[in-house]
Amino acid sequence: MINITDEAIQQILKLNETENVSCIRLGVTGGGCAGFEYVFKSDVAANDDTVLDYGKFQFCIDKESVPFIEGMTLDYVKEGLNSFFKYINPKETAACGCGVSVNFKL
Repeated sequence: MINITDEAIQQILKLNETENVSCIRLGVTGGGCAGFEYVFKSDVAANDDTVLDYGKFQFCIDKESVPFIEGMTLDYVKEGLNSFFKYINPKETAACGCGVSVNFKL
């Protein structure tokens, strides 16, 4: 469903050690000037979620988000003094200038 780089896995495992993050809500929500924003937060899986189990952590994805993030790659990058999770999504068609909100082609 999604790809995750080794760098992203290592960072999530660090989060799990320091903040006891075992399930990460991954998806999209409406908002921003381009239409959607990615969701990445600690959460508990709901009954109708798609759960991707990676052993020491899980991704919980609501059914509405699946078409938007299917085929996406989650990476963790360092650019200068900044480091962040980066969504590499071939379904994105536009992003706002600040890089927070995106739009999709489904």
